[in-house]
Amino acid sequence: MGSLAPPGVDTAETTLAANPYLKQLFGYPAETPEADVAPFARERFVDADAREALLVRLVEGGSVTDYLLRMRRVSGSPVWVEVTARARPARHGGLLRVEALVRDVSERKRLDDQSKDIYQQILQSEKMAALGQTISGVAHELNNPLATILSWAERLSEKPLDDTSRRGASVILGEAERAARIVRNLLTFARKRQSTRAMIDVNTVVRGTLALRAYEQMPSLTVREELSPALPRVFADGHQIQQVLLNLLINAEQAMLGANGGGVMTVRTRHDIDRDIGILEVADDGPGVPSEVQTRIFDPFFTTKEVGKGTGLGLTVAYAIVQEHGGRIRVGTTPGGGATFAVELPVNGADAPARAPRQTLPPMDAVRGASVLIVEDERALAAAVAEALTDAGLEVEQAGDGQEALACLRNANYDVVICDLKMPRVDGMTLYRAIAAATPSLARRVIFVTGDVAGTDAERFLEESGCRWLAKPFRLSDLLRAVRETLA
Repeated sequence: MGSLAPPGVDTAETTLAANPYLKQLFGYPAETPEADVAPFARERFVDADAREALLVRLVEGGSVTDYLLRMRRVSGSPVWVEVTARARPARHGGLLRVEALVRDVSERKRLDDQSKDIYQQILQSEKMAALGQTISGVAHELNNPLATILSWAERLSEKPLDDTSRRGASVILGEAERAARIVRNLLTFARKRQSTRAMIDVNTVVRGTLALRAYEQMPSLTVREELSPALPRVFADGHQIQQVLLNLLINAEQAMLGANGGGVMTVRTRHDIDRDIGILEVADDGPGVPSEVQTRIFDPFFTTKEVGKGTGLGLTVAYAIVQEHGGRIRVGTTPGGGATFAVELPVNGADAPARAPRQTLPPMDAVRGASVLIVEDERALAAAVAEALTDAGLEVEQAGDGQEALACLRNANYDVVICDLKMPRVDGMTLYRAIAAATPSLARRVIFVTGDVAGTDAERFLEESGCRWLAKPFRLSDLLRAVRETLA
C-alpha cells in the first residue's frame, strides 16, 4: 500500500505498508523500514515508459489485474512480476492511493518463453521440410540443363577460339557456375549436400574467418574477439561452419554500415557445460531485428535488403547447415540495441568416424583405353561427357536410359559405368541391381550422377551401395577424377 504521483505530477511518493514477501521479492533486507521500500520507484522499472503506462491505467480505470511488468530488484537483477492493484485519489497532495498485490512470475515467464521457442522451432522445422521438398524438385529440374551448359562451356573454353568467342565462353562458364552455386545453396537448405566432418577447433575457424574478412582494412568497423580457451572441439565440417560464420559476419557488417556507417561487432565462443554444447555468437550494435522479422528471418528468399543486394538464402543455408550438424541457430537482441545470432553445436564427438586414407590416383597413361558406358537421358550432357572422356583416351559408348544400357551390357564388357539415377523406362537403381546380379565386380565400378537425391529412396540407395556419385552440375575434371579413382 502506498501513495504514488500520477503522470506529470512531481510529488514525493511514500510507502505506507509493505509485507516481508514484497521486501524479499525486490531484494530489500528484512529489517528495511516499510517507508523505505519503494516497489514502484522509477529505478525499479526496466522500461521507464512502462511505469507511466501503469499509472495511466490506474488513473483512468482505477485498477489493473495481472498486469505484467519487467522490473529490477535492488541489486539491479531483472524480475518479472504481475501486479493486481486498485487506486483512488489520496486526500491531499494530488497523489494516488494504491493498494497492490505483486507476484513474482519469473519462472512462469521463463517457461512460457521456452514453450514459445520450442513452438517456433517446430513451426520452422515443418516449414523447412515442406519448402525443402518443393525446392528439391525445382533443383533437380534445374540441375540437368545446368550440367549440360556447364559441361559444354567447359569444353568450349578448352578449344582454340578468337578473342570474342573466348570471352563469351568464359562468361557462359562463369554464369553457369554462379547458377550452380545458387542451386547448391538451395540443396544445402534442403539438407542435400554431403559434408566432410572431423573434430575441429571452432576458435581456429573463427580466427581464420575473421582474417579472411580483413577487418583491419575496414576502419569504420571494430571487431572484438571473446573466444573461450576452454571450448572443446566439435565434430563438424569446418568449411560449412566457416560458411555459417561468414553469413553472420556479412549480415552484421551490412546492418551496421547501413544504419550507422560503422559499429562494433563481437564474436564470442563459450562452452555450456550443462547442455554439453559449444556456442558461437556474433553480436552487433546495428539496428537489430524486429520481433516480427525474427520469425521469418531464416525463411528462403526472405530479405530486408534492397533489391539486388541479397538473395535471401544466406541465413537459410546457415540454418540448414547447423540443423544438419544436430545444432540450432537463433536470433535475439543485443543488450543496448543490435542483433545477436547464436550457433549451438553439440561437442560430443565420441561417434565420429575415422577418416579414410586418401587414395592414390593412377596416372592417365595407365587408364587410357579403358571402356566406359555412359547412361544418360540428357543427350546434350551425355555428348559433352563422352567427348571429354574420349579426349582423355577412354573408349566411350552411350545409352539413353537403363533399358538401352542393359542391351549394351549383354553385348560388351565395360570397365566403368557412368549412370544417371533418374531416367525413363529403367532407372539407375534398377540398372544397378541388374548389374550386381549379373556381374558383381562391375557393380563396384558404377559412378552415379544425379540432380538431387535428398530425402528420397535414392539417397538411401547410394549409402547402401557405396557407389561413387557426383551431384549435377559437376565439372568434367571432377568426373574424370572419379573415373580414375574407380579404375584404381
